Amino acid sequence: MNEITNLSDIEGAEPFGGKRSRTWPWVLGMAGAGIAGLLWISASSRETARPMAPPPAPVTVSQPLLRDVDTQLGFLGQFSAVDRIEIRAQVGGTLTEIDFKDGQIVHKGDLLFVIDPRPYEIKLAQGKAQLKTATSRLQLASAELVRAQALKRSNFGTAENVDQRADEQSAAEAAIDDAKAKIRDAELDLEYSRITAPFTGRIGAHLVSVGGLIAGSRAATSPTTLLTTLVSLDPIYLDFDMSESDYLAFSRQRARLSGQAADQVAISLSDENRYDRVGSLDFVDNALDRSSGTIHARATVPNPDLFLVPGEFARIRLAVAPPAPTLLLPDAAVMLDQSQHIVMTVAADGTVAPKPVEIGDLRGGLRVIRSGITAKDRVIIDGLMYAMPGAKVAPKDGAIRYDAAADHQG
Repeated sequence: MNEITNLSDIEGAEPFGGKRSRTWPWVLGMAGAGIAGLLWISASSRETARPMAPPPAPVTVSQPLLRDVDTQLGFLGQFSAVDRIEIRAQVGGTLTEIDFKDGQIVHKGDLLFVIDPRPYEIKLAQGKAQLKTATSRLQLASAELVRAQALKRSNFGTAENVDQRADEQSAAEAAIDDAKAKIRDAELDLEYSRITAPFTGRIGAHLVSVGGLIAGSRAATSPTTLLTTLVSLDPIYLDFDMSESDYLAFSRQRARLSGQAADQVAISLSDENRYDRVGSLDFVDNALDRSSGTIHARATVPNPDLFLVPGEFARIRLAVAPPAPTLLLPDAAVMLDQSQHIVMTVAADGTVAPKPVEIGDLRGGLRVIRSGITAKDRVIIDGLMYAMPGAKVAPKDGAIRYDAAADHQG
């Protein structure tokens, strides 16, 4: 039996691994091509699915409006009466009449209350009777004095008798003075039993009823009964407080101006949108309140129709600087960002940039911008919802218009 010494001698036999060594590179090539195709397809699908960047949002921009306007300060004030009194009885007795309706306008001298006058009529009658008696005694004492003096001159009378008659005459004169004083006192009590309005104004509700017992005292030495209250209405005060900085600005302007223009204030009620009412600033307190840092001021306002009443609130405008170039923007273009106001500006490359500003009051329907921007800044006045800081926008030019009629509006 022959030994097999060489595998290659076996008929039809291939060397070990010979066939696989010829097919493996082809398999690897096909696999690589497949993987590359898959990677290309995956990359192509990712590029197709990636969203396209949105176009810049359209916004309307404008440079601030530059216009000469005066500087005004705004305050919140409250009306108060020039005169306000509590009407109390100065004599006591039973209340017999109430001659007004609660809340009506009463005029100076109008009858308000009547207290039973009969006790004071009796007192007056007693005083008159006393005066009559004292007058008779004086007449008698005077006649007796004349007689005593005549007897003394004829040596039928004495000096002591003359002195006695003179004393009686003096006593009678004193009695007359006392009776006259009692009459005036009784007349005053009788006058005070009819209580009248001391000035024109609106009266409050009556606090007593007919038939009630009233306690009164002319000298207020004892408790008195409060009957009602009365406030004057024309003119009427409008009280408000200025901060220290506002007071300084006002004082400097007042020193430059003189006359009525320096003290005129414009007024608008809480339900009004125009500053059609005018008052005159006639009082500024003499010291700042240390706790609040404000100073009290007061304007006097005509109220011929008696429409304004004490306690109402009103807005006040007070001019503190002459007209000067001022930057103005629509109020809607100014946003509040926490503790500061900002406006959105657009740079030359279309990028949105916020800028903090200091604002003033409304003039011509526009907001006064005191600082923070220049007249060349392009400010977004419409489309703020799309204006995010740092974002790109597509600005288009707009226009800002000044409404002179709105200067009288709130």
